[in-house]
Amino acid sequence: MAYFGRVPFSQDEFHEGQAEDQASYSMYHSDSAGQVSLGFDQIVDEVSNEIFFYGSSHLHHPEEDFFIADIFGLNVPEQQLCGQLPVTCGELYPGHLSSRWQQDTVSPAIGFRSSFLSDYRNFSVVDSYPYSEEREIYRRNSVIPAANVFDSNVERGNKNLSFQIGFDNVDAQYPVFLDNYPFGQGVRDEGRNEEACLTNTSGRLSIGPIWPSGSGHDREPAVWSIQLVEANRGSNERTVAFCNAVGKIRNAYPAYDLKTNTGKIWSVATRFPDHILGKSKFRISIWTDSSPYPLLITQNAGCVTHDLIVEILHCTNQYPVQEECFLSVCGSDEFLQNNHTLGSHESLRKPTTCIQLRLHITTNLKQSLARTHEDDQRQFGVNQLLEYTCAWRLTRQNLVSIIMKYRGQVEYLLQNEHGVDDVIEAAKAICSALCFVETRDITDAVKKLRAVLLAKAQNSLQSVEMPGKALIEDAVTELSMAISYLIHVYSSSFDAGFQLASIPKSPSCADISLDSQFSFTVYAAHNIPETWVNSYKAFSFSCSLTYAGKTICQVKICKNIQPKRSFFFLVDWNETINFPLRLKALPRETMLTIKLLGVNSASKNTEVLAWTCSPLYPKQRFIHGTVLLSMTLYSTFPTTMIAPGICSTDIAAPVTLQIDFPETNLEFIQPEPEEKRDDFEEPTKECLKHIARLSQTHSLLLLSEQKGRVLWFYRYYCNNQNCSLPLVLGSAPSWDRTTVSEMYAVLRRWRFSNPLEALGLLTFSFPDQDIRRTAVQQIENLSNDELLEYLPQLVQVLKFEWSLESPLVKLLLNRSLQSIQVAHQLYWLLKNAQNEAHFKMWYQKLLAALQFCAGETLNNEFAKERKLIRILEDIAEKVKTASDPKRKEVLKMELNRLQQFFQEVKVCRLPLNPALVVQGIEADSCSYFTSNAFPLKISFINANVPSGNINIIFKMGDDLRQDMLVLQIIRAMDSIWLQEGLDMQMIIYRCLSTGKGQGLVQMVPDATTLAKIHRKSGLIGPLKENTIKKWFRHHHPLESSYQEAIRNFFYSCAGWCVVTFILGVCDRHNDNIMLTSAGHMFHIDFGRFLGHAQTFGGIRRDRAPFIFTSEMEYFITEGGKNPQRFQEFVELCCRAYNTVRKHSQLLLNLLEMMLHAGLPELNSIQDLKYVYDNLRPQDSDLQATSYFTRKIKESLECFPVRLNNLIHTLVQMSVTGSAKPATPETVPQEWIMLDAEKAIARATILGFNKKPDSLYLVQVVQTCNVVTFVEKSFDQFSKLHSHLQKQFPSHALPEFPQSWHLPFTDLEHKRVKYLNLYLKQLLSGSRKLANNELVLSFFLNWSKNTLAEELSSVILGPQSIDHKPGVQLVISYEGTQLTIMLKHMRNIRLPDGSAPSAQAEFYLLPDPDEVSLRKTRTVPKSTDPTYNEIVVYDTVTELKGRILKLVVKSKGTFVGAVNIRLSSVQLNEEKWYPLGNSII
Repeated sequence: MAYFGRVPFSQDEFHEGQAEDQASYSMYHSDSAGQVSLGFDQIVDEVSNEIFFYGSSHLHHPEEDFFIADIFGLNVPEQQLCGQLPVTCGELYPGHLSSRWQQDTVSPAIGFRSSFLSDYRNFSVVDSYPYSEEREIYRRNSVIPAANVFDSNVERGNKNLSFQIGFDNVDAQYPVFLDNYPFGQGVRDEGRNEEACLTNTSGRLSIGPIWPSGSGHDREPAVWSIQLVEANRGSNERTVAFCNAVGKIRNAYPAYDLKTNTGKIWSVATRFPDHILGKSKFRISIWTDSSPYPLLITQNAGCVTHDLIVEILHCTNQYPVQEECFLSVCGSDEFLQNNHTLGSHESLRKPTTCIQLRLHITTNLKQSLARTHEDDQRQFGVNQLLEYTCAWRLTRQNLVSIIMKYRGQVEYLLQNEHGVDDVIEAAKAICSALCFVETRDITDAVKKLRAVLLAKAQNSLQSVEMPGKALIEDAVTELSMAISYLIHVYSSSFDAGFQLASIPKSPSCADISLDSQFSFTVYAAHNIPETWVNSYKAFSFSCSLTYAGKTICQVKICKNIQPKRSFFFLVDWNETINFPLRLKALPRETMLTIKLLGVNSASKNTEVLAWTCSPLYPKQRFIHGTVLLSMTLYSTFPTTMIAPGICSTDIAAPVTLQIDFPETNLEFIQPEPEEKRDDFEEPTKECLKHIARLSQTHSLLLLSEQKGRVLWFYRYYCNNQNCSLPLVLGSAPSWDRTTVSEMYAVLRRWRFSNPLEALGLLTFSFPDQDIRRTAVQQIENLSNDELLEYLPQLVQVLKFEWSLESPLVKLLLNRSLQSIQVAHQLYWLLKNAQNEAHFKMWYQKLLAALQFCAGETLNNEFAKERKLIRILEDIAEKVKTASDPKRKEVLKMELNRLQQFFQEVKVCRLPLNPALVVQGIEADSCSYFTSNAFPLKISFINANVPSGNINIIFKMGDDLRQDMLVLQIIRAMDSIWLQEGLDMQMIIYRCLSTGKGQGLVQMVPDATTLAKIHRKSGLIGPLKENTIKKWFRHHHPLESSYQEAIRNFFYSCAGWCVVTFILGVCDRHNDNIMLTSAGHMFHIDFGRFLGHAQTFGGIRRDRAPFIFTSEMEYFITEGGKNPQRFQEFVELCCRAYNTVRKHSQLLLNLLEMMLHAGLPELNSIQDLKYVYDNLRPQDSDLQATSYFTRKIKESLECFPVRLNNLIHTLVQMSVTGSAKPATPETVPQEWIMLDAEKAIARATILGFNKKPDSLYLVQVVQTCNVVTFVEKSFDQFSKLHSHLQKQFPSHALPEFPQSWHLPFTDLEHKRVKYLNLYLKQLLSGSRKLANNELVLSFFLNWSKNTLAEELSSVILGPQSIDHKPGVQLVISYEGTQLTIMLKHMRNIRLPDGSAPSAQAEFYLLPDPDEVSLRKTRTVPKSTDPTYNEIVVYDTVTELKGRILKLVVKSKGTFVGAVNIRLSSVQLNEEKWYPLGNSII
């Protein structure tokens, strides 16, 4: 049950004649059930702000909340509507899917109980046409009160309604007659025939006495009347500015603009240099409407999509076509971009057997996700802004109803001169609705009104009647004006859909200038909880000014004040605060933070209870006038991260702070860029080198204050070649106007080398709006696809923006309108970001803006995805809590909910990828894993045929945001490698956090864990050297296929060694390392990274830098047959490592931007420092190569890794009960498709093309319904048959149609007939034959670049046919320093032919003093040892006449030597030198 403040009135207060003064209830006063009744049947738990919602424990979904306005619908029994308590001032916006996009200009339905209506029984709840001509509007004996706006037609979006009480658009021809006015007696005097009505033809709601014509009264409202107008776009300037900005952005992309509103999901494409794609080729099956069979094309990866389309049209005799054509990826709604190359599309770079595309003509395409003209007609206002926030807020209708009671009591008082207590109680109700705030003016007016009553009671005015009335009218007017001003302050401070018709005149502006000191008055903290009143004897507060998380100045008030009770508990300090700072010394982005302190009655200690904050310049104008600020419990106070979006000051909360700032029109004056070079000298070359070394820090958080002073001193000599802009600007000593002026000067002249360099300017260290605007201007140069890569970081730094209409917000909304991919990912990132308590409302408003821009169609897709996630969440929870014997049964039963969901929605897009559309589930393939969280495996049926099922994992209990970040950084590294022409064969699966501790994970087809492979090898499988090699050999009987698997493993293993080392991925064991049968290795489960390793008994479980074991080396080197492969592996790792190191700034920026995301293992500078230390950006490439080689050898020699794998395997065997492979239900974290899924159901030859050697087009259908097409020659079929005869000599194979068995005439057609018969018999016969790896490899195992069966071997790197002994060196010379790196040796042996334990000795000749000897470490027993060690000679003045002598020894025994004349050496190049068998 949620707890809020006292309801404004009790139920009895709504009945006539109730005029007794009600006692005030405390904020946490309980009823008989121990709970405060709010008048709502159900409270939205998603609104989980710690301040005013407590005790919510059950799972709840805002979209499924009881829509309170539905009680006015047609199907609710009358008895359910009566006898309920009235609602408080809150309004609930549930995510009601059916009504969101029907509202148009009609305001959302309001959450009132039926009892809030004056006379429910006289009010028709079943009238579908309440404002039709047939209905008698002017009922003499019924009531149509203000609350009647909740009629069913209004809430369902009747767009023709113009009659709305409390709105601007009140139609004068339908006045509201308050015949049975419930709020007090005497409102309508039958004798005088007065009608109190609400009429408004000018957009106002006037609540005051309006007399009928002929009554003798002026028809103008009385002085004390309160007039409200509708504020469609918000009641304060912040909200108005945001709503206007969002509307302007959406209007820039009209629905008829087909360039931006394509309705298509475009495949993500990355532009590569032309030489990168090289000679890579794709085999493509293309489906067209002109043929039932696909067209098979082999095309270069560098071919532009448009050119491929032209080729297809030529081949199908359709060229030219008058309309534009597109290619989509079969199995998804993803379209290739016509102006990009095939190889640049991410979806085509994935390892796959065959790329399948479909040709579309524009006229035949449906713009299923495009925005419509109706979307363009909708307006974005405060109702749309808060519709999705599920926030409690005061609405016009609520306030109107409360003011009407106040008006009635005032009328009664003025006519009868008694009933003051009723007026005061009604005023109290208004204050209750307005955050329980009671201003000093209201307090004084109430005192004055009571004084009038007291004076009348003492008969002091009996002799003069009119002066008494005049005093009452004067007091009432004063009270009404005070209430009006409170309404104005409330609507200016918080988001509201109303404001006063005429803004009260502000006091004259104070004499304040930039030279004035900053001062203001803290008046009071309103609505202090009674629990605090009982626990704390006095209250005080402290104030501080902060900028970029650093405290500028702090003032502590020691004046302790006891709370007092008026309408409510409050502490009224009325204390003026004077900061000893001039306004001009304060940066524009300064934040004021105030903490509420309490002196504990028991301990006498002063405790911080609550806090709030506010910017000094919410806009360009300095903060002014009376401001109300919501206070947040201090238990969640962020120590440094103070920004405008940190607390929801726009939303009312129980404890409210009232501050009176001086009235001023003072605006911030922008400093002009100004360079000051008077005393600067040109830096020396050494100084410039020093600057370059300092810039290698890359992150401002890692830069020491001393180094920062150096950079700032030489700021005008820093450029994009020797430094980074964030380091220079962040090194500024202060943010005063003079310094900021110089920062702007540096900013103005800086030339960015890369848009990504500007990411560092969006971190928390740079709150300056102009600096952030410049950063966004650079990021705008990124394409939509490039922006997608960095969207998680950009969403995170939104919390540091100064306003919701900032350039970054505008950029993201603009891009969401250009790209459905961006809109979809942005939606789920914002949805997930709402779990951050402090920025919940900030992100909810941004999400509301995104949904408004997205349009109705895309929002409907979002709604279906949300519902899908909720169902999965409920299923996972029930499976997890079920007992072991019943778990399978529970899963089977709960899966029916998914089946029912798809019957309702037909199709749904997967949150992981909007291009994947599913239409159901295959229940028999769904299961769960027996890890702690019992994640679900769900097999979805793809709606796009022909294609196989889509398998995903739904996890609960893990913070998948961390997995998302790790995978994103890895994806960024892979992109860096690809840009450098280095394809590391990385498999990077998709992962999406969909809520707190839950999310989706993509399952990689045809992958199994290393643990399962170990278990197949018996108990000591993890300790065997040949386990991996045997597994791959079993899956690849063909040598060419086996070599391709080695190649894939070679590259992917190297890539994952690098990324897991840099990111410090821990908790590595054989159950979270996976292998595909094609050879790709990849890691899963990134719950621990940045070196946060688990410990057992104080010992780290992860003791190796990364996972590279001897069994992996054994497989790469084929059991030691190719030892030089290990050298190639080391070279590949070091090359990949050095390539990533060049982009250290990008990686550190991406991590720094996530420091405040609340991730468990990325929350401090030390975590950032860990990655910096692993990247070693200050090292040269040679130094980094030597360093990483040592890490490879450490990992290779780390026996505890294999021991850990053994222990893990034994534990899992004990869980499953045996070493045999188990089903997915019993194997923990087993991410593998069943073998049956990849089996071939049938293969049919569809036709052939006549070339010199005829190729047959074969359609291959797998049992998982995946359809592929291959081309095979007759000779290839014949070879397959021969291989099967050799491997299965005892099996009876189908008869193969040999050439001599066939007639010469019509040969090819006869062959097709007989080959199809052969294939049918082969695949329908013995399962051992049909599922044999030879058969699977023949039909399925295609390399994406070349045909595997055409390869006899795979060359992994530069091979040497020289079998003579040799040594590889890199020699460099700079200044007076000679550096030699010993990389590798090859083919070295001892005289007896055995492998030596080689050590190298270096001598620099001539060496008369014999001081030049340098030695390397010894590599034990290897004919091809790897060193990557550096030898340095510091004082070498010249190379002429110098000789480098290298001698190789093994335990003192001579192995070989070489002398190198340094004057003739090609410096900085790798070169092999022959090793002689004697000293030269």
